[in-house]
Amino acid sequence: MTESGKPILYSYFRSSCSWRVRIALALKGIDYEIIPINLIKDGGQQFSKEFQAVNPMKQVPALKIDGVTIGQSLAIIEYLEETRPTPPLLPQDPKKRASVRMISDLIASGIQPLQNLSALKQVEQENQLPVAQKAIISGFDALEQILQSTAGKYCVGDQVSMADLCLAPQVANAERFKVDLAPYPIISRINKALLALEAFQVSHPRRQPDTPAELRA
Repeated sequence: MTESGKPILYSYFRSSCSWRVRIALALKGIDYEIIPINLIKDGGQQFSKEFQAVNPMKQVPALKIDGVTIGQSLAIIEYLEETRPTPPLLPQDPKKRASVRMISDLIASGIQPLQNLSALKQVEQENQLPVAQKAIISGFDALEQILQSTAGKYCVGDQVSMADLCLAPQVANAERFKVDLAPYPIISRINKALLALEAFQVSHPRRQPDTPAELRA
């Protein structure tokens, strides 16, 4: 926490995992400060000794709040949900709650890690785009099928949930890696509805303190 007692989010404008948390903080009306961690500059500021003391995994996001530091976006969102339950990001019904967690995990464990910066660094430059596309397409094939039975206006019914906080940033990644979204009408429809919401707009990668001028909205 800062002198002012505000939570501190260690974030990178383009990090989809950081964006998930920024959406949660916006939806729950939590005022916070950002400390930008540039994942590319200086060989990656996440590898600095200072940041390693904050998050030994050397990844963003990390959130300092209520005297604790939490890494991993879904753990952060679950903590915010448990300590600040309004508006809820997990449905009351256990089956719907399981659907939200299943979709969140599918994206957070099954897609994003396979196309993130550190994974693509293991691959030759010319193979990076096809490798990222393959990971996203394989995950989106599964996700589109799941959404056929869970979706209402959003991923699970008509309330924004943790699953939606994972979906919108992953679609932005898909667009960045030039994935054709035509085969995914439900994903595309939900994403469009989400991007119309204020919490998704203020937290958007194009509107962050560390967004480069040429990428600003």
